[in-house]
Amino acid sequence: MTTDPAAPIRILTIGDVFGSPGRSIVRAELPRLREELALDLVVVNAENAAGGFGITRKTCRELLAAGADVLTTGTHVWDRREASSVVEADDRILRPANYPPGTPGRGWWIAELPSGVSVAVVNVHGRALVPTSFDCPFRAVDGLLEGPLAGARAVVVDFHAEATSEKRALGWHLDGRVSAVVGTHTHVATADEEILPAGTAYQTDLGMTGPHRSVIGARRRQALGRFLDGRPYRLQVAAGDVRLHGAVIEVDPRSGRAFSIGRVRVNHPGGAGDDPVYRKKDRKGC
Repeated sequence: MTTDPAAPIRILTIGDVFGSPGRSIVRAELPRLREELALDLVVVNAENAAGGFGITRKTCRELLAAGADVLTTGTHVWDRREASSVVEADDRILRPANYPPGTPGRGWWIAELPSGVSVAVVNVHGRALVPTSFDCPFRAVDGLLEGPLAGARAVVVDFHAEATSEKRALGWHLDGRVSAVVGTHTHVATADEEILPAGTAYQTDLGMTGPHRSVIGARRRQALGRFLDGRPYRLQVAAGDVRLHGAVIEVDPRSGRAFSIGRVRVNHPGGAGDDPVYRKKDRKGC
């Protein structure tokens, strides 16, 4: 973390944390990553942190204590009974901003870094292929940028959505108006990280932080049963091949535009390939 207002803002965004394996690797690796990467901001998607479904006060505190600055959520945010009180008690724990008016909590956070630069995080939910009544995510972000976030120098958007097309569309819609649009929800990291023409960093999905010897975090036998015979097997958190997936984004503090984005993958300590893997895409001309 820097106190120089002219230094690049370094942001780590971490994909869906799944159950205790996901929380475990965040606890083990995030303090080291904060120091080694000189991070100014860490955004963690926590909607699957409590047993694979939802958030609790305990799981949120655990991730914040590990070094997360802001927690985003999504589809499963209300799966635990205490979720409403959790999001209302701490403005660092977000629910999608495009829930209808009157929904507990809020979908955005803004703060000032030690360098004096203001940064903001927005959490919105997609509507394509999702059976729910969210308001329009495009207009929701537009309203925030014109309203409470108008003074933020850097803005990161976590778009929790099913359809690749909808995520891609929001990236183009916000290009040049926010620092980054990163997707969550599908639990599979995409290899399309890039800097869009007007300076917004983009990746369709950050991937999952949790057990990859699984079906997107769940035990394989139970998940297979749902596909093979259609019975509603109760899904449980898997174990094995635990990885942290995310992206590091560098932002110009003067313009708020991103000039690099790089995928991050960290294997669980003791497993094969423990060293982080970074694949960095730079904006041409910067």
